[in-house]
Amino acid sequence: MGIKRQAWTDNKNSRATETTSGLNRRQFLRRIGVSAGTAVLASQGISQALAASPIESGNNSQLTKDDLPTSLLEGHLSSQMSQEALTQVGCITPTIETRLFASSNVGGSDERNQLALDRVACAGFKVENPAITNRQYLRFAGTDSQRASDFQNLATGAIAAPKLLLGVRGGYGAMRILPMVDWATLGRIMKERGTILAGFSDVTAIQCALLAKGSMSSLAAPMLYSEFGKTAPDKVSCQQFVEVLTNPNLVINISDASVTSSSLPSILTSAEPKTITGTIWGGNLSVVSALAGSEYLPRIDGGIVFLEDVGEQAYRIERMLYDLYLAGIFKGQQAIVFGALSGAGEDSYDKRYDVATVIRQLHELTGLPIYSGMPFGHIGKKYSFPLGAACQISADTVGGYQLVFTNYPIIKADAIQVKGLWQTA
Repeated sequence: MGIKRQAWTDNKNSRATETTSGLNRRQFLRRIGVSAGTAVLASQGISQALAASPIESGNNSQLTKDDLPTSLLEGHLSSQMSQEALTQVGCITPTIETRLFASSNVGGSDERNQLALDRVACAGFKVENPAITNRQYLRFAGTDSQRASDFQNLATGAIAAPKLLLGVRGGYGAMRILPMVDWATLGRIMKERGTILAGFSDVTAIQCALLAKGSMSSLAAPMLYSEFGKTAPDKVSCQQFVEVLTNPNLVINISDASVTSSSLPSILTSAEPKTITGTIWGGNLSVVSALAGSEYLPRIDGGIVFLEDVGEQAYRIERMLYDLYLAGIFKGQQAIVFGALSGAGEDSYDKRYDVATVIRQLHELTGLPIYSGMPFGHIGKKYSFPLGAACQISADTVGGYQLVFTNYPIIKADAIQVKGLWQTA
């Protein structure tokens, strides 16, 4: 991939130990009758009934645990495992207050959701609302009102803002709920609490609205179902997720453009590249272009636009870029950064018309320097980074470039055991 990074080292303060007694992590949890993801409810009756997987039809709304006041649930959704039990399976006690949000597609596999919940708990994230992984309405992870409530309940104060808001998965549906959330108030509350929102793909709509209305940063990062629920999560993606969560001065070095296109230079510019500093924003190209002209697309003076996508042919990529160009979105920006444009394929009319051709055309249109090869998007190895934060880009001496990110909330490193994110079932 041509990415140069400092070697990631295990946390020196980690309290984890290796699995003992011949049991793996999941076997041990089952032996003691505890699920680290959904935990054990301390009471039966209504709590047990609400744990069921609700599927909504029409206007008939079924309650989930998220509909209950926080006070009724406090203590019931956390893991009942002791520190001694956790360390025996290579886990640490989950202490990082975490809430999930499911703004888009429904999760397709209960087993995969549970595996992901087990892993994040093992890594130190105390998930307060695991039941939302069971929600479904049509193709979505709940009705529009349910999915909007993942955010609006925090904005109104009905539920206290956590340290981490972790997306379940992408797909489609986030745009439907944008008018239903008070993003300005949510952004203010998140700033006061130091809350971190993490996700990508369709979650770009949430991230753009949060930045445009609430002036709040977020993380372009892996999500619960799509990464941590894999049979074998990518270790680099997991490590870099923890890196951006814990490092207040994230640095990423790029040496080539192969993640975007092997036919491009890392830096496409008509002049000697200069060091630039601005707010980096954007995300998935399909979503960003769909928001053009709306109040939910950020207006960042002197910004740096980041774009990635998957499964879009070159002509469709160019069409969306022209949407942004004709809408004046690139005016006043300092640069464009491209991540992965995966699965673009070949043009059926002329194979020479490819991603590189499209990006060169964009450079001619805008006159902006274009940096390609950012290792993030719908690819195996994702290097998470902040959106809506300060970013400095500078060229190196061998044709590559460096990005340095600052001014975003973080979590204490000793609260996370990164190996928990890829523990096998």
